[in-house]
This record gives sequence, C-alpha cells and structure tokens, in this order.
Amino acid sequence: MESIIKLTNIVKKFYIGEHNELEILHGISLDVKEGEFVSIVGPSGSGKSTLMNMIGILDRPTSGDYILDGINVGEADDSKLSEIRNQKIGFVFQTYNLISKTSALKNVELPMLYAGVKRNERIKRAKELLELVEMSDRAKHLPEELSGGQKQRVAIARAMANDPAIILADEPTGALDSKTGRLVMDLFHKLNKEKKKTIVLITHSNELAAETDRIISIKDGNIINTEKGGNK
Repeated sequence: MESIIKLTNIVKKFYIGEHNELEILHGISLDVKEGEFVSIVGPSGSGKSTLMNMIGILDRPTSGDYILDGINVGEADDSKLSEIRNQKIGFVFQTYNLISKTSALKNVELPMLYAGVKRNERIKRAKELLELVEMSDRAKHLPEELSGGQKQRVAIARAMANDPAIILADEPTGALDSKTGRLVMDLFHKLNKEKKKTIVLITHSNELAAETDRIISIKDGNIINTEKGGNK
C-alpha cells in the first residue's frame, strides 16, 4: 500500500529566537498507509495536538518534510494549503465545531460550498451523508436541538462532505458517554472498512486505540512506540 501521510523529521518550535523558545516536536517521522486506521496516543502535553495540527495542515512545521497524498506540503502556498485541507482531509473534533444557527443539513453542506459544488448537488450529497450516519430525521434540527452523540454524527457527515482521502479525528468521543462513544467508534470502523477511508484518531484512551490497526505512542514530542492494534 502507498503511504498517504509521510512525515520526515518534523520539528515544531514556538517563540523562535526568543528567550522562551520552545520545541514541541523533536524530529517526528511517521508513515500512514492508504486505508489504514491508526491511533496517536499520549498524555496531555505530549505533543499529540501539535502533531495533529501538522498532519491536518492547520500549522506548518519549523523544519522537516511532509508529503500528503503525493503533494509536498512544504512547497505549497497558503491558498493551495487551504484547498488541500478542504479536499483531502475531513476533520472531527471533540467539541463538534458545528455552526450553531444552521441546520444539520446546512452544516454538512458547508465544506462543499467552499469547494464550489452546485447547490442541488450539495443538498443531495448532504442528505446521503446524513443517511449514512443515521441522522436523516434530524436534518432540519439546529445543533442546540441535538444530543452530543447526534452532533458528533453530523460532524462526521460534514467531515465526509468532499469525499476526503483522510479523516482526522481529535478526541472524537471525549465529550460523550461510553455508549454514545461506542456508536461513534462503530461509525469510524464502518467508514474505514466500507468507504476505505484512512483514519487518524488522536486519543488519550488506550481502550479506543486498541481497536485501530496501529497504535503510535507519543511522549515529550517524540514517538516512543509503535505497535499493532486489534482492530475490530
């Protein structure tokens, strides 16, 4: 299988050149194959959120190389990076990040709107995605009218809007009870198996990580261990 994510010697520093200069990532190298379901685990302050920002192109590394689905991220300008993010990566966050005054359906449409997809096509695909996550009956509801698990399912549908190669999920079950979290994880397994999506799960839960193909442990800005998971 081809590597869809290839990080080589990624270093991330903050406050560069100042007396309080801080290096968070110390030369991380990581390969994720197409269709793989991997988890990145580590305690608070380990650097996993910074690493997620690198993988999701939400921030640039201080040094090192990043090839995403054949594209050299370091050589792309900001507008190209925005385009890559919108087309290649679907984000799922612990806090859902839904637009509050907008229906579930319109929230799912949003990435397609930015991508210039025609209105009829947007609505059709958004409805199909809500059906995929079993939220068709909540299409017209606002986020405030949905439970945490329902919001997260809408967020997953939105992450799938532009049919991205990768889904990047940052503590996606962190705000949910265990039963609802189970439903969300089952949905990720379904997207991985049936839709062949590459999924990177950032989590502090060893239990959830154990369900993935591969567990990457990070501590103090270094990868300290990589082991095979049990995947369901």
